[in-house]
Amino acid sequence: MLKYFFLGIIISLIITGYSDAQISPGELSLAHARFEGMSNCTKCHEIGKQVSAAKCLSCHKEIAGLINQGRGYHSSADVKSKTCWQCHNEHHGRNFQVIRFDKKNFDHRKTTFEQTGKHAQIGCYECHQAKNIGDPNIKKRQGTFLGLSHACNSCHEDVHKKSLGDNCSICHSTTAFKPVSKFDHANTKFKLIGRHASVECAACHKKETSNDGKIFQKFKGLNFANCSPCHDDFHKGKFGQDCKKCHNPSSFHSVNTVKFDHDKTNFKLEGKHVFVKCENCHTKERGTKPLFAKCSNCHRDYHEGQFLGADGKSGDCKNCHTVNGFSPSTFTLERHAAAGFALQGGHLSIACSQCHKTGDRWVFKKLGGKCITCHTNVHGDELTAEYLKDSQCDRCHSVQSWQRINFDHNTTKFALQGRHAQIQCRQCHMRLDDVNGRRDYKFKSVSDSCSWCHTDIHLGQFKTDKKNYCLECHTTDNWKPEKFNHEKTRFPLTGAHGKVECRACHKEIEKNGARMVMYKIGDFRCAACHF
Repeated sequence: MLKYFFLGIIISLIITGYSDAQISPGELSLAHARFEGMSNCTKCHEIGKQVSAAKCLSCHKEIAGLINQGRGYHSSADVKSKTCWQCHNEHHGRNFQVIRFDKKNFDHRKTTFEQTGKHAQIGCYECHQAKNIGDPNIKKRQGTFLGLSHACNSCHEDVHKKSLGDNCSICHSTTAFKPVSKFDHANTKFKLIGRHASVECAACHKKETSNDGKIFQKFKGLNFANCSPCHDDFHKGKFGQDCKKCHNPSSFHSVNTVKFDHDKTNFKLEGKHVFVKCENCHTKERGTKPLFAKCSNCHRDYHEGQFLGADGKSGDCKNCHTVNGFSPSTFTLERHAAAGFALQGGHLSIACSQCHKTGDRWVFKKLGGKCITCHTNVHGDELTAEYLKDSQCDRCHSVQSWQRINFDHNTTKFALQGRHAQIQCRQCHMRLDDVNGRRDYKFKSVSDSCSWCHTDIHLGQFKTDKKNYCLECHTTDNWKPEKFNHEKTRFPLTGAHGKVECRACHKEIEKNGARMVMYKIGDFRCAACHF
């Protein structure tokens, strides 16, 4: 009778909450108050261990992201060697400040963003404002110092409207936005020589009104292929667009008096020929009257004789090209289809060079029409000839997109049933290769045993000679032991045993350094559970 008396006292203490008070060291702070209670302990603590830093970072994903990028204060040498709880204590009451630091004496260099120039003179909240934070989950927090980017345009308006890229430091410094002390026009594609060096910037870089109604000065994207975008062509195109033939940048009035109208010859300059320098065609080898019947008289045959004419010499380039430029080609989709390979799906969006150019050599004839001609078989010998017939990948892949897989798994020995039909291919077929040390897709090597993908959390308690012994208790619909029947065991549940929770008898133990629930109990005597 005495043991029942003490048992009643213990049950009474648990009901009244005495057990909670003895286990918890104190109230949680206001920020973590929702985790109060014994049922929530394991959200921060691991059984038998201290607070888990991994669990802290699973909630505070913004901190985890910065650490993974090697950015922010938590990636500094002062912090990354510490555990979370060394700085952020808990169980000190609702009003306890979990986050505390001295704003006035804080060394900003530890955040991997050193305050230089004007940045060193401004207050914290001039930058740390909600409008400068891109992440909406961080933006809604009050007084946070997280969420800022190192990019200048996260705080400063990009007056160039992204036309000059994101790296403002190429031209500007943190000391002052103007003057642009670090910019050197000589590093651009248009070096200022002659009179151009004394021209005001605004004379070439005009101010425009952008779509948002603001004044915008255009610096990039100017057309400087010839002089006419800035200078009026007084000749109205009679002498072409290459002003350098007669003029030079030192002075517009310093003119080359040699005047020549090429249209009076048997070779009218059209397209890009208009911009070619005289000496490029009129060389010592070709003379003053070079041959021009075929393009190959001046141009190298990049196709190396793949398109020969009836005379056995290089054919006429006009079949595919124009004088307006070597690219794009005039070879149509219809002609490509007639050549034996119709361009469909993703093939329509790629450049000709991706298939037809190897190094400096263009290949058109005898290229081959199989996928393996252009695409590497990343699966190696993991796919048998049954699934990769004639090296054609269309058994699984589509020309619309390489990522679009159309494969009937039921044609294999492992039909996808239950939850297996909902998961991504890589969850079963991607494995770390011990030989090359990288993650590769496995197909032929994949086992149809449950243990290929699933860890035996029972540590071999139910292992039998059957390959998929897990299916004796589990189904493919979920991991719950829906097929398990206690009545088929050596200990059928009768009487009050049928109402007892499983964990009351099946305790969690440690075996070989791992935790597991002991289901195969060897001792069924009453005294083993009742005392």
